Amino acid sequence: MTVRAYIKTTLLLALIAVSVGGFMLHQRIHPVSENTSNMVPFLSGILSIIIVPLLFSSRKTISYGYTLNGFLVIVGTVAMAHFSVKHWPQPFSLESAVLKTTLPDIMVLWTKFFIGKALFDLELFGYDAGRKKAGVTYRYPNTGWWLVHLAAISVVYTLSGWLWR
Repeated sequence: MTVRAYIKTTLLLALIAVSVGGFMLHQRIHPVSENTSNMVPFLSGILSIIIVPLLFSSRKTISYGYTLNGFLVIVGTVAMAHFSVKHWPQPFSLESAVLKTTLPDIMVLWTKFFIGKALFDLELFGYDAGRKKAGVTYRYPNTGWWLVHLAAISVVYTLSGWLWR
């Protein structure tokens, strides 16, 4: 096995492990049997465990895996942040904001994003340690592109909540 194949396999296993862990945690806290709205994260978890790693496995489909993984992370982030706002801890303190909201869960979710980003970058741009990072920060596939989409989806989600009450 080459170093390239070993690193790719390790990152794929890490992506699957984080996805399975997040899926199991979510099913323990919010089972589908209690509320049908929990079907969206259930299906997102299935996509994250099966489809995303399969898409990352092939060079032909890696861009699809990277895009799907990124948007699943954004949707999860927005939904969990909304849940935290709706169930804000009382009394409020810095400790409660950090530990009694979904912030830790969102951090785990973004771990999945960065594993996918590493897989994508290593596969597409190579494994040369001396290669310079290039490209415009806010253009695909750079992280800034994802931050722009996170902000845009957050705004649309918030506006839709206000407009369709």
